[in-house]
Amino acid sequence: MLAALAGLDGRAFAEEPGRRLPDAAATLKEKSGPRTAVFAGGCFWGVQGVFQHVRGVTEAVSGYAGGSRDSASYQAVGSGRTGHAEAVRITYDPSIIRYDELLTIFFSVALDPTQVNRQGPDSGTQYRSAIFTADAEQARIAKAYVAQLDAAHAYAKPIATKIERGAFYPAEAYHQDFMALNPRHSYIVANDAPKLRDLQRFFPERTSAEPVLVGAQPPA
Repeated sequence: MLAALAGLDGRAFAEEPGRRLPDAAATLKEKSGPRTAVFAGGCFWGVQGVFQHVRGVTEAVSGYAGGSRDSASYQAVGSGRTGHAEAVRITYDPSIIRYDELLTIFFSVALDPTQVNRQGPDSGTQYRSAIFTADAEQARIAKAYVAQLDAAHAYAKPIATKIERGAFYPAEAYHQDFMALNPRHSYIVANDAPKLRDLQRFFPERTSAEPVLVGAQPPA
């Protein structure tokens, strides 16, 4: 993503293709009312862009998870030394979509979970694959699903996604809704638009045509 912000062309890298993975064997029954999930899967532009189109998601905010508030800025996190991961905080309605169902979408289309400290053209610990859990139940469900996928050999390599705990800090305003507002950006076209197409292809019943945005509506 650094190259993209510098005005250089992003390009697609060889990764595991999107697919519809099996549903989680362990499901999470949740209380009514808004719930949150935090997923890190490389550049937050694409992860946010996918979940903004998922039915039952009421908000998806790009940000930084796993480090301290003092260094939660794009410039600092970009050094790879703050402990943060670029992440997305998803607010969802559990009466429409459950946490374990969000996990299935995340692993199916939002990233290549076999990559270690990288996604696509971006490398560094800030681009690691991680799930930041809110409580013990989320951690249990996430660990069980990773184990389920590894046992089924869903990917040619073991899943590298880590289960972590840590605070979430929203990213700068210019990072919010980036995919919706900049659909023709070279980085988005090469690396993130395919993720949204995979969501539409593999989870049509879960896909909303219009994204839920953090800020202003995208241009017509």
